[in-house]
Amino acid sequence: MFPKLIDVQGLDNYRLALKYEDGTQGIADVSNLAHKGIFEEWDRNNLFKKVYLDKESNAVAWNEDLDICPDSLYLKLLGISFQDWKQKEQYATN
Repeated sequence: MFPKLIDVQGLDNYRLALKYEDGTQGIADVSNLAHKGIFEEWDRNNLFKKVYLDKESNAVAWNEDLDICPDSLYLKLLGISFQDWKQKEQYATN
């Protein structure tokens, strides 16, 4: 199971400062999503920096229609794939 995200802040250049309950923290660059599809919304009214942690879903959110899964950002911080993380978790529980 992934650790819970406890803090998120929007930074310049489409980067997110993230902190998880297991102590993992860092900066995730999500600029690859900017200007694409629904993420075009980030450029309206400086929305990107108005990011918040949705307490109900634990998602990284900007509004009710725009969010990112905190688990994918956790993997991005660690620099590993889901499969690598899954194997690591299996070894940790055995």
